[in-house]
Amino acid sequence: MSDSELNSTERPAVRYVTIDDNNTGQRIDNFLVTFLKGVPKGKIYNLLRKGEIRVNKKRTKPDYRLQNEDVVRIAPIVIAPESDKPVLSDRLKSEIESRIVYEDKGLIVVNKPSGLAVHGGSGLSFGLVEVIRQMRPLEKFVELVHRLDRDTSGLIMIAKKRAVLKELHTALREKEGVQKTYLALVYGSWPKRKLQVNAPLLKNELKSGERVVKVHTDGKESLTRFKLVRQFEGYSLVQCEPVTGRTHQIRVHTLHAGYPIVSDDKYAPMESLKETKALGFKRLCLHATRLDIMLNGERMLFEAPLDKEWQNLMNEKLTGIFS
Repeated sequence: MSDSELNSTERPAVRYVTIDDNNTGQRIDNFLVTFLKGVPKGKIYNLLRKGEIRVNKKRTKPDYRLQNEDVVRIAPIVIAPESDKPVLSDRLKSEIESRIVYEDKGLIVVNKPSGLAVHGGSGLSFGLVEVIRQMRPLEKFVELVHRLDRDTSGLIMIAKKRAVLKELHTALREKEGVQKTYLALVYGSWPKRKLQVNAPLLKNELKSGERVVKVHTDGKESLTRFKLVRQFEGYSLVQCEPVTGRTHQIRVHTLHAGYPIVSDDKYAPMESLKETKALGFKRLCLHATRLDIMLNGERMLFEAPLDKEWQNLMNEKLTGIFS
């Protein structure tokens, strides 16, 4: 495909794309985000729902994994030219540059700040991956390997090669070769013996487009392992290892156990939110602190400590029981 075909805003027409080995196994939503650069992700989901984008003449869901020789039909779409894309500040680029904990020819690992989405869409003009693309303009391929919620901070992987993306996607799908570890500050005294939550999760989308997840017998099997790290009076710092990778999994599993995450404005009780906001906790207290991966036969370990503001608030505002 030519650059003029991708970026032209003149007389858009139906396009047919035949999938080859480069995209086999990739989710169609992720494929479309790359193929249709400039089109908001929310619009892509809308086109999939309406059947404007089809695979082998059939409607498809965003999580469909493309197969070799699939034919993807893409309805006429006007794609924003490069000049219409957001201009990002040097300050933001500098901050993200300082948060890169590892980079080689195929992989970038970033300690994402809380409050920055991982990609644009749903009313956001840009996210982390768009920032990286502007920071690395000579890279032809820059794609998210996995996701973090906007308000979750910590380690996230971005691939600079298709082969790296495919290897890590396979490892994540087969739950082998990638171990993610989080830290969460929760309301209440987490029991030492509470080592896991095994509860199925069902994802719902409200009319507003907001995603809400709940424990439900019709949901997908979900397992998170936990370990108490530090206990305070009325609060606990816990280590969380998701075995499965469901939307909002840690947030809903801690809630289900009776210990919602501090400053989680989607799942925590309002009174608790008011209490911790008064103490100075203004962000979701969930942080991806460790990544342990196998890539090209080599084990790679990355770590990112809690940010200083979070640590200072715990030490100054909370009463420690033990550490």
